Amino acid sequence: MSKTVGAAEFKAKCLNLIDQMAKDDESIVITKRGRPVAVLSPAPDPSGRRSIIGAMKGSVLRYDDPLSPAAEAEDWDAVR
Repeated sequence: MSKTVGAAEFKAKCLNLIDQMAKDDESIVITKRGRPVAVLSPAPDPSGRRSIIGAMKGSVLRYDDPLSPAAEAEDWDAVR
């Protein structure tokens, strides 16, 4: 979804429209005499970070029981 603004209005309210666009994350179509001439859209996140929720989805190849011992007791070569 995008907002449509005439070129004259965009010129007069440029900074406010940019702030509103960043807040709404919505593009602005700039028109001249009713015809679209430009589209202003929000820039991607400069940090390049995505949400960590779901970031590792599908990456687990095998799941072992984390509470089971790493090795059997008789495999240890320890002095008692």
